[in-house]
Amino acid sequence: MPVIRNKNIEVLFSASTIARRNLELAKDIAERDYKDLLVISVLKGSFIFAADLIRAMHDAGISPEVEFIMISSYGAGKTSGEIKVLRDIDSDVRGRDILLIDDILESGKTLKFARDLMLERGARDVSIAVLLDKRMRRKSDIEPDFTGFDCPDVFVVGYGMDAGYAFRELPFVGVVRDEE
Repeated sequence: MPVIRNKNIEVLFSASTIARRNLELAKDIAERDYKDLLVISVLKGSFIFAADLIRAMHDAGISPEVEFIMISSYGAGKTSGEIKVLRDIDSDVRGRDILLIDDILESGKTLKFARDLMLERGARDVSIAVLLDKRMRRKSDIEPDFTGFDCPDVFVVGYGMDAGYAFRELPFVGVVRDEE
């Protein structure tokens, strides 16, 4: 078990396993009949997954345009649950196919918000690719079109996902287990 920042990190999905899965996902995405595809990475956690998946999509013959959106959910677990766009995309989505890429699908509220926002703006179709799916946490009526891995109900770090801004750089997905 690697020790990083004096923490034992249990590896759930290794770098090589993730790389293989990204290639499979890219091939699955390439089989869709997308028109004028715009990929939108949901920041911050998806940035590494999105970069690797987009490069794999290129290898599979897809040449999408790429944008970034930053969405924040306030009052999680409280009554308000307000979702806000902190950084919006610049592109017009009218008549386009959109692929939202996110690191993890849990409650589904943020991705449902993003999907609905793109559809309200006139997107032809919006599909969703996630690295990890925690189905047991779902609170919204939303499912990913492309899933890297089903994730156990644990707090994960690495491959873009953090704990207090730490561990994003890890090339794998893992669970912080304890102090060294």
